Amino acid sequence: MNPQPVTIPLERADTVSGALCVPEKYERGRTPVVIVAHGAGNDMQTPLLVHFCDGLCRAGYPCLRFNFRYMVLGRRAPDPQHTLVRTWRAVFRFVQSHPRIGGSPIVIGGKSMGGRIASHAAAEGLLSPAGLVFLGYPLHAAGKPDRVRDAHLYDIPAPMLFFAGSRDALCRLDLLKRVIARLESPVELEVIAGGDHSFVLPKTAGTPIESVYDRIVARTVAWMSHTL
Repeated sequence: MNPQPVTIPLERADTVSGALCVPEKYERGRTPVVIVAHGAGNDMQTPLLVHFCDGLCRAGYPCLRFNFRYMVLGRRAPDPQHTLVRTWRAVFRFVQSHPRIGGSPIVIGGKSMGGRIASHAAAEGLLSPAGLVFLGYPLHAAGKPDRVRDAHLYDIPAPMLFFAGSRDALCRLDLLKRVIARLESPVELEVIAGGDHSFVLPKTAGTPIESVYDRIVARTVAWMSHTL
């Protein structure tokens, strides 16, 4: 079940890189495929995404993680939002037409910016996901909780699963709970007590980060099995 490198076509002959893991006994058409994107300051090799995708694959779910174009080109600054949304659309179509996993329900999401852009694409009707998973949703910029990025979330009809660290500087927990209470779609929240934006716990907790990642994988699997 080692992830295989894939090249995903974009517009104007551009491409982005990805890593696709498909379980050996995958039942195409019934079991959801999961696509996740990275945050603004990291790429698809960030340990959280690698662990998340590997764990889902071991549990029987195909998983694709991918790089946005600016990361492929070695740039620091993310692409404009409309470009990021178009990339998500191209990756979604790539999975839909893939000879081995196409035709299955698709769950989208990712770390921070990657998940936020996925939600914009879903809210705009450019994607039709079976569900969304947010690995640390950036509800607001650090130190700016008065500028909440929630308006588009109310336009998403699909079920959503939020993972949030209680110490996340980009997502005040009370504000996230307030947003979730207003959403009409089925929504679940998993709080990582003591976790920051990347779910890292204080050293005094004595909990390895891998254990936190395992918890996130297990919770996602349980959510997909009873929700989708």
